[in-house]
Amino acid sequence: MEQHQTQKRPRSVWLTHQAAEMIVAVVIFLVGVVMMMDGHRIGMGWASDGPQAGYFPFRTGAIICIACVIVFLRAIFSKRRNHELFVSWGSFKQVLCVLIPAFLYVLVTQFIGIYVASALFIGGFMRAMARFSWPKVILVSLGISVMLFYMFEIQFMVPLPKGPLESLLGY
Repeated sequence: MEQHQTQKRPRSVWLTHQAAEMIVAVVIFLVGVVMMMDGHRIGMGWASDGPQAGYFPFRTGAIICIACVIVFLRAIFSKRRNHELFVSWGSFKQVLCVLIPAFLYVLVTQFIGIYVASALFIGGFMRAMARFSWPKVILVSLGISVMLFYMFEIQFMVPLPKGPLESLLGY
């Protein structure tokens, strides 16, 4: 009997479907808690003129938390627990090839501005992933950043995070 159960489970599983469901449920539950706390902070009740600003965010956070508790409990107590591999290392590496640059993009935006960071991000992906030639990479990445700058800063007059380059140009 013991041998039969171990044959169903892969030996080198580092993340099963069940574990992934539980992890995601906990992370999203924490997002719901933050929504509820913020809704409570800004006022979640009913004022004389209608709902306060935190009325709907608080309730939405509560619904998210309840749903996450259900998902978590189903992952633990379900009769059909899925112990199969959630993602292979090869697939996970592909996800990381997008996730790590996206994280770095958000991080460096704070220091060099969104337009320069966007040009580097777009150019980096074009060169590393799609192997475009350098002239195309430079033309497309700079062209998109210049168009975004024109659209947001000049046409819409929506200030986005800027870095030292934009300061040198007077923006």
